Amino acid sequence: MSIRPTAYEFFAGGGLAGLGLSGVDTLFANDMDAAKGRAFVANHPDVPFRLGDVWSLTSADLPGAPDMAWASSPCQDVSLAGARGGLEAGRSGAFWGFWKLIQALAVEGRAPRVVVLENVIGLLTSGQGRDFAAVCTAMVRAGYRVGALEMDAAHWLPQSRPRLFVVAVKGEAPETTTPSGPFHSPRLVAAHARLPQAVRDVWAWWSLPVPPRRNQDLAALLQPDDAVDWLEDGEAILSLAAPLHRARVQAAVASGVRTIGAAYRRVRVEGGRKVQRLEIRFDGLAGCLRTPAGGSSRQYVVVCDQGRARVRRLTGREAARLMGVSDDYVLPSSESAALKLMGDAVAVPVVRALAQGLLSPALNSRRAAA
Repeated sequence: MSIRPTAYEFFAGGGLAGLGLSGVDTLFANDMDAAKGRAFVANHPDVPFRLGDVWSLTSADLPGAPDMAWASSPCQDVSLAGARGGLEAGRSGAFWGFWKLIQALAVEGRAPRVVVLENVIGLLTSGQGRDFAAVCTAMVRAGYRVGALEMDAAHWLPQSRPRLFVVAVKGEAPETTTPSGPFHSPRLVAAHARLPQAVRDVWAWWSLPVPPRRNQDLAALLQPDDAVDWLEDGEAILSLAAPLHRARVQAAVASGVRTIGAAYRRVRVEGGRKVQRLEIRFDGLAGCLRTPAGGSSRQYVVVCDQGRARVRRLTGREAARLMGVSDDYVLPSSESAALKLMGDAVAVPVVRALAQGLLSPALNSRRAAA
């Protein structure tokens, strides 16, 4: 009788990483956000969950001896869209609270064979590369081989969402001798070149199968027109578009073909002054989901049909679909809370591909050796 591998899930949010880790049993999960914690418990009622700051946890709070530890640590301070405070800043510094627990487990002989850190790609360059180097160095000093992959959800879902996955393994896992696409990007290769020699000496270019061509676009995941609320000030919102983007809307309306786009309001500097602009894409992809900290960070849906362009906001359920979550997932009743939950999460098919192509072989090699 085979025994399924086990995992801890830190910074778990609503538990989307666990949904992608098929074939792995989660022994323990943690997050400090109460609303996310309620979503986790509602959708994973059988998984032990602890609400609170990771720094408040000790190894005594962690049951068993996990095969893997997953950490989707807060990304705001290393995000390309943020203030770039780096891992020394409060939120992203939570990684070190997580790593303190891994070190304690090692002392007790319970260290996981595989550790995964998921974060934004800004980790590669925050602190002039010092943050990425610090993470990788800590893993190498703990006896792991380390490597990283840049994976964009757009390979599986109609959402542009590149994310960095730093994977540390004790043992064997699929790898190549040199970087190769699509998951070893030029910016990852450049970040690797800046790493300390001790890290590069044991670095692994982890290998994943190239994903099949995505067969869905944004339109396929949207709710029917008559089931959503359209904005009365849609024309005013569209007027914020720069000339190029406005021309795209006009061309879509004139084509007579139903065309769906996604848009965000962003602040741009034009002529030395800050200007709010609506940026629209009609490539079948949504923009990267973000947390709705303000009205400008909520994504719009633009529908050009029957000689007009209409505008509405992306719904929480649509955001969940864009993260690869099925409609039976229980979302918070508040649209804002649902959007925040999904904007902070990791896309399920991305985790599944990583698990099937890399993590499961690494875990299975351990069991075979045992």
